[in-house]
Amino acid sequence: MAAPGRCGVELVRAGLKVWQLGPHAVREWVAPFRSLLGCQRRCVSSVGAATFSNPRLASASRHYGQGSAMDHFVGVSQPENSLTACAPAVSMYRDEQSLLLVQPPDMPENPRVLRVVLLGAPNAGKSTLSNQLLGRNVFPVSKKVHTTRCQALGVITEKESQVILLDTPGIISPVKQKRHHLELSLLEDPWKSMESADLVLVLVDVSDKWTRNQLSPQVLQCLTQFSQVPSILVLNKVDCLKQKSILLELTAALTEGVVNGKKLNIRQAFRPCPDTHCPRPAAKDLNTQSEKNAGKIGWPNFQEIFMLSALSQEDVKTLKQYLLAQAQPGPWEFHSGVLTSQTPEEICINKIREKLLEYLPQEVPYNVQQKTVVWEEGPSGELIIHQNLLVPKESHMRILIGEKGHLISQIAQEVGRDLMDIFLCDIQIRLSVKLLK
Repeated sequence: MAAPGRCGVELVRAGLKVWQLGPHAVREWVAPFRSLLGCQRRCVSSVGAATFSNPRLASASRHYGQGSAMDHFVGVSQPENSLTACAPAVSMYRDEQSLLLVQPPDMPENPRVLRVVLLGAPNAGKSTLSNQLLGRNVFPVSKKVHTTRCQALGVITEKESQVILLDTPGIISPVKQKRHHLELSLLEDPWKSMESADLVLVLVDVSDKWTRNQLSPQVLQCLTQFSQVPSILVLNKVDCLKQKSILLELTAALTEGVVNGKKLNIRQAFRPCPDTHCPRPAAKDLNTQSEKNAGKIGWPNFQEIFMLSALSQEDVKTLKQYLLAQAQPGPWEFHSGVLTSQTPEEICINKIREKLLEYLPQEVPYNVQQKTVVWEEGPSGELIIHQNLLVPKESHMRILIGEKGHLISQIAQEVGRDLMDIFLCDIQIRLSVKLLK
């Protein structure tokens, strides 16, 4: 169990006192925690604010996460199909999250562990898949590229197995990093992650006809340099394909007709061609590649192939069970209550940025600076957040605010709902748009 928050000791003492009075008194003591704060909406020209609450979140789990000892102590049961039965929550307190990350793992007698690196081109669906595997949307997702700016870590713990997911930024070339003035982490983090990987998961967006017929030169270079690390191929967004036969062609091309050392019994129907549907890598992208990889479009050393939609729980469940089965005997790295290595503030910043990328056009969201002004617990245990969004131009400010403040209010509401499911506590969030001085 995570370290108690500011009111943790008082909560335990009160629980011990009321427990002696019998179950009826316990129910009366828990009842106030079940009350709703109500849902209100406030928006003006430059401010969006929202309040979210849910009766399911009103137990002691708002402070201690999934299956907390306090919940069992006071007799508060959680539905088996609730979020709290699927994955641990993240504490809204930075100190609690930090303490949990360094807490000794509560390992079983025969622990197993697996470190998985997710590789792929920008916008292939790595963060969406990671969120589905984890059971909570702790990583930012949007249709725009470079939503994930640095390596993020997620932890799946089931029975004796622990799978550590390293959700890396979309792997890019040094040329693109310099041209678009992107953070160095976008270039370096995927490579650093490979050094400690037990398994590489290469994700390909099969709905993108411009990139799906070949692995990027950077992914191929990464696989070649770390060829000793087992790898699997995941064809994502298969639900977007009308012609499923394309999957066979893609499989033949991306694996060079070989999977797990065995030749595939399908014809190589997907051949390099000069038309626009089969683009060849640009010469400037090949300068980071070894001569050995020049002209290659696939990797013949994949152990397995998965075809799925990262949005489908059933599809992802099959992949998740495979990953858990691949875990090898070894000590866990984290306590079973850990879901992610991110701080609560980082999760919030990323969630707001996710919405900015989703709703703002072109380069506008990339120019917004975020500054958290207030992060505190309210009188009823709710999390109160106030963040300033700083923009360089008045035109950007008008776009972000929206007509009559509707857009900034909508962003605040959606972020509030997402954070409520991550922290399992009631949320009051206020976003202010200001001009960067």
